[in-house]
Amino acid sequence: MTTPHPRRRSLLAAAAGLSAVPAALSTAGAATASPGAAALRTLQSGRGPRRGTYVPSVAENVLWGRLPNRDTEPVAVVRSGAVVTLDTVSHEGVLEDQGQDPLGYFTSFGVDERDVLDDAVQIAARVPHDGPGPHVVSRPVAVAGAEPGDVLKVEVLDLALRVPYGVISNRHGKGALPDELPGAWQDDPALAEYFNAGGNVSVFTPVAASGGDLVGVLPGAAGPRFPLAPFLGMMGVARDTSAVVDSVPPTVAGGNMDVKDLVVGSTLYLPVQVAGAMFFVGDPHMAQGHGEVALTAMEGSLRATVRLSVVRPGDGAPRIAGEYPFAETPEHWIPVGLSDPDGPEGGGNGTDLGEAMRVAVRNAMSFLTEDLGLPGPVAYAYLSAAGDFHASQVVDRTVGVHATLRKSDFGAL
Repeated sequence: MTTPHPRRRSLLAAAAGLSAVPAALSTAGAATASPGAAALRTLQSGRGPRRGTYVPSVAENVLWGRLPNRDTEPVAVVRSGAVVTLDTVSHEGVLEDQGQDPLGYFTSFGVDERDVLDDAVQIAARVPHDGPGPHVVSRPVAVAGAEPGDVLKVEVLDLALRVPYGVISNRHGKGALPDELPGAWQDDPALAEYFNAGGNVSVFTPVAASGGDLVGVLPGAAGPRFPLAPFLGMMGVARDTSAVVDSVPPTVAGGNMDVKDLVVGSTLYLPVQVAGAMFFVGDPHMAQGHGEVALTAMEGSLRATVRLSVVRPGDGAPRIAGEYPFAETPEHWIPVGLSDPDGPEGGGNGTDLGEAMRVAVRNAMSFLTEDLGLPGPVAYAYLSAAGDFHASQVVDRTVGVHATLRKSDFGAL
């Protein structure tokens, strides 16, 4: 088991200085206990609330480091409009540079053994890490009747924390400053506690409740606390290829887009590539800033409940969604742009953030002109005066930009 750093066990105690986390937590209004209740109940596989078809993240239901392709067998087949609940397991605490020993890794920070996910332990021991990426990814759910040319509409109904902690990592040669960090910290003994056995930085982050809100609690003298906003960094459909599909770069089929706006109440539209769509999830996040600059967000395992529906471009989905991922929340429409929509295939990744920005603008223009009927000059003027563009992430080789367009500006609320 991982040997704990002398200061590690103080982290959960520091978080406990805030109000205790509610005994049952869901970001979509599940029952919660009164202030001062016991810590968050860990959602082990097969326990706790589940809706519709349930896909647990046991070893036979996940891939490690690669995404489903056209040859991957689905774990379930559902009708259009079905509700599906999928457990997810974060790769943080499972990876080799953290010992590939979730039980030893998390107990070294003071986590009780019963609050380490059994499926995380099983995955580390039994699932081959046979893809180039780090992520633990669900095997796909097929949606009956979905065919290329259709759009898979994914409504995010619920995202429940499975554990009361997460991890934020920065690895050598990665992140927004790959030539600077974490290398600049290696020889500072005061920062040794943040380095894991593999020589990379991983910051354990407990969850606590503060004023009725859930927060992540970072270590250090300043002890910053920030609100949680769980979302799935990865939602996608299978690529039409028999090649190994790297889990890291997002593509037109979705995947690791890391759009932080895809919280409960949001909808993602994905262009179907193969029969059945073959929907998958992974990379669960408890919180993330636009850009995800260190490399990871606050990674932490979630239980996701979604509704999967087959629709047509221009009839249930924006027209651009037949070609490119598109999202919406109750307040915003969200066109997406990627620097290289084909990922690593065909000669490597394009990493130009400017190109991602240009694609996001083109896709926003397509939506405003084709779906909302604005004249081109008016649409372009609107984007310049009132459209907001955000760096979704700058760390997944293929970088992403997404726009947020206020529905209220068009009387759509």
